[in-house]
Amino acid sequence: MDDLLYNIRQCDICSEHLPLGPRPIVTAHPDAKIIIIGQAPGTSVHKTGIPWDDPSGRQLRKWLGVTDEAFYDETKIALVPMGFCYPGKGKTGDLPPRPECAPQWHEPLLNKLPNIELVILIGMYAQKYYLKKEAKKTLTETVANYKDYLPKGYLPLPHPSPRNRFWLTKNPWFDVEVLPELQARVKQLI
Repeated sequence: MDDLLYNIRQCDICSEHLPLGPRPIVTAHPDAKIIIIGQAPGTSVHKTGIPWDDPSGRQLRKWLGVTDEAFYDETKIALVPMGFCYPGKGKTGDLPPRPECAPQWHEPLLNKLPNIELVILIGMYAQKYYLKKEAKKTLTETVANYKDYLPKGYLPLPHPSPRNRFWLTKNPWFDVEVLPELQARVKQLI
């Protein structure tokens, strides 16, 4: 695992597309029982090198019902984005995760994580990549049908970005149904 993480952190396969240059962000350990697959680091995370070290990460930890210590304990939770580096700014937010990362690194990483029991898929990119044809037409539909994916160990979530306040207000069932299920499963595994 150490060699693989070292290789990922040295990766520069898409460096010409990265406005801030490569800085792959990932944490994992063979003992982890939960993997959180997000989108890509933002500028704050790019600066610190700490995954989810931003307002989205604080919201995610609230959703999970975990302390910072538990969240950053790589023997409990692996933090693996779809794109390991900050992809740049788009018209309405950050650009999508670079498409090179997941095909290059996810399978080798997952092969070194034999104890994973829960795969938390944050956002449309992770959901489409892992759920494939089973993903619904929209992120809202996919998250609303989260129970369909639990038998395979997947739990889809929206992105916890402060920009998603409107989505959360429009979908109150998320707080009532999905978050208690998420917190119960996380508590059981850590």
